[in-house]
Amino acid sequence: MKKIFLIITSLLFAGLSAQEHFSGIGTSQRTGLLNAGINPAELPNLTKPYDITIFAASVKASSNQLGFSDLLSSTNLKNKLFNGKDAASLSFDGEIYGPGIAFKLDKWGFAFTTKAYAKLDVVDVDNNLGNALSQSIINSFFVGSTQINNNYNQRIIGTSWGEIGFSAARNLYEDSQHKLNAGATLKLLFPGSYANFGADKFNGTINNDFGNLTLTNTVANLNIAYSGNLGDDFTKFEDYAKSLYGKLNGVAADIGVNYQLKDNDGEHYKLNVGLSVKNIGGMTLKSSNNSATNYVLTVQGTDSLNINQFQNAKSMAEVERILLASGFLNKTNKEKTDFKIKLPTIFSGYADVKIVPDFYVTVFTQQRLKKNDENDQITSQNIISLTPRYTLKNYEVYLPFSHNEISGIAGGLGFRAYGFHIGSGSIITALVSDSKQADAYVGYSFKLD
Repeated sequence: MKKIFLIITSLLFAGLSAQEHFSGIGTSQRTGLLNAGINPAELPNLTKPYDITIFAASVKASSNQLGFSDLLSSTNLKNKLFNGKDAASLSFDGEIYGPGIAFKLDKWGFAFTTKAYAKLDVVDVDNNLGNALSQSIINSFFVGSTQINNNYNQRIIGTSWGEIGFSAARNLYEDSQHKLNAGATLKLLFPGSYANFGADKFNGTINNDFGNLTLTNTVANLNIAYSGNLGDDFTKFEDYAKSLYGKLNGVAADIGVNYQLKDNDGEHYKLNVGLSVKNIGGMTLKSSNNSATNYVLTVQGTDSLNINQFQNAKSMAEVERILLASGFLNKTNKEKTDFKIKLPTIFSGYADVKIVPDFYVTVFTQQRLKKNDENDQITSQNIISLTPRYTLKNYEVYLPFSHNEISGIAGGLGFRAYGFHIGSGSIITALVSDSKQADAYVGYSFKLD
């Protein structure tokens, strides 16, 4: 179990390191696939007939406990993660665009995209429980008991999947001042790997006798699920990378609308507003090696569960075997080898406003529509951001400032030259104030007449 928590360290230094993907560049006036990724209704606003994406990648990390300097250091990360007042939450994820194309045809806009995702989340893990599972050596000089009474679901979840998208959008109305579009994206989903450990309504006592950790008088509802490479080992980044694309086994959709108030020059706008709902759907994991089971953990009377035996466990399957061997688990449902997980359905809204020529300000929000504590739910985060930008035809500089529900306030810097873009949504605050968020992104696309 110690190694399961230490996955956060190995993932960070393997390269998954922010919270709005492509912060700032996704609402650029140089409309392309990144814009359509936020809102498919942007496609009729393409500035050239064809926009071809070669690649784009965004990686991000946020925590309510670890600062930027902690994330850069490999020293005592696990010690600091569970030392705050609030339950520990941490999110790592990456989004990668492969080759794709967007094009205009009369009043229509179309797009074909390829993407891959990898995510790891620690959701509201009790600090006392986290310390017990990951730091028995540090606690070895102490004797005492800690009571845990939680009425929520604590989760550790890892997911990787691929996606192929087909988008279509149409201009519904346009005159010299106004333009209104609507669009949709159909996504074919290719689930790769998945692992989830959920501990709901955990009530029990952790006892520490000079490093001999035991659990007594405990009741909790557990969900243990795993599929693909993450069923064998939850601690290796390469297992996420190897299984980004599985077999086609899911469908999802995005829908959106877009409105522009045109500028007098006929080439720009005074206001660009968009609303969208993304990731409506889910995917099914099918394999004889899969497992998804709900249990009740019960340790009562004079019985006790030895926590130290989880210290070297590195997979959900191994944790499950140890718990079953202890005799304290009771199944509440039949083990499933086929099970469905839901994508993180989110609402997105933005407004890009012209202040003076070449200077704009974008307000953006992302709000999840489903709770993160459900065991079959891939997580998402609530975000609001403000991005002032200086925009020329072929160049753009912008300063995204955001508030993330886990890590708080972050400020970054981005730059675009023609179709090349590079930036971060958190580099300024990370260097100035040791903020609890870090991210970076880079990509390249080009346009054709």
